Amino acid sequence: MSRCTLNAKNGLYAVFFMFCIFSFILPAAAITLSPGNTRSPAPTIANGDPVIVNGIATGHPQNGLQVWLVGTNYVKIDSVSVNADNSYSYELKPADTRNLAPGQYMVLIQHPMMNGEFDIFYNPATGQVVNRQLGGGTSIFQLTGPGSLQTPSGGLALMQAISSQNVDDTFTSVSFLVSPPNAFIDPPGDHVVGDRFTVGGSTNLAVGDNLMVEITSSSFGPTQKGGGSQFSGVSGMVKVVPGTNGYNRWSFYVDTSTFRPDEYILTVSGITVDVTGSATFNIVEKIPTTPPTPPTPQTAITTTTATTTTTATTTATVPASPVPPPSGPPQPVPTKAPVSLPGIISILVIVVIARTTRKR
Repeated sequence: MSRCTLNAKNGLYAVFFMFCIFSFILPAAAITLSPGNTRSPAPTIANGDPVIVNGIATGHPQNGLQVWLVGTNYVKIDSVSVNADNSYSYELKPADTRNLAPGQYMVLIQHPMMNGEFDIFYNPATGQVVNRQLGGGTSIFQLTGPGSLQTPSGGLALMQAISSQNVDDTFTSVSFLVSPPNAFIDPPGDHVVGDRFTVGGSTNLAVGDNLMVEITSSSFGPTQKGGGSQFSGVSGMVKVVPGTNGYNRWSFYVDTSTFRPDEYILTVSGITVDVTGSATFNIVEKIPTTPPTPPTPQTAITTTTATTTTTATTTATVPASPVPPPSGPPQPVPTKAPVSLPGIISILVIVVIARTTRKR
């Protein structure tokens, strides 16, 4: 929304003023404009969006206010009445903007001031702008038809004419741009069955405009009777909300718990404005979550160790009494003769015979 205060051009007419509120259904937040504002860029609307001009005009002009819309190969001259409370409202309807060529347009609101007449007016028969105060009415430039001034030259010539010293009319103006409607989709990315997410995008459509969002399976199509439906998708209507950087936003919530794995087509389209955008994405089958493998229990390993018991023989060594060293030459040590086995047997035979004889 833009507000602009327009005062009379001299002290004689200080009682008259126009407080104009230009309400554009804009692609972004409303902005404030004033007469002579050179703010750039100008607000932008899409074809088919309305433009509303509201305001206050004092003095109760009987003939109302004159509205000039000058743009690319386009001129519209209209009037709007002033209400008892000094308010007025003028609307360019969707039908008025739907066929406008892309480009810049100027809206000029003209107040007749003290004499109640529009000293600058348009002659539809000739396509010329006439100054009523010059010689009873003099054409000052060609606005339409052959040799006409093109915008913005036509708009500037009109403002200069109303600003002439011999004209008591006053005006206020504002410009806007018209661009073809568009609707963009942010890349939705691929998802798995069961995901819940939001798709969205940007558009130059007005805040409050409705958009239809449809998501359909690429493989969806006619089926044989009794073959069962293979439809998988969702649709719904959303409203355009304020955005940033000259574009508004839209968004749509998606629950894919009933979707089949497939490629899907996402389409967004206007309800009252002819605009369409599309994108594709995939829904893949959800991979089962494999439970973590529990750690393998450690198996106790019993090792049998063969134990060999060794009996230790302890030899007690008794220290020998000290032997005095021999006084003479060394004596040979007597050695026992070993007893032979036949000798032992002979002794045993003798003992046995002796016992036998004694018994007898």
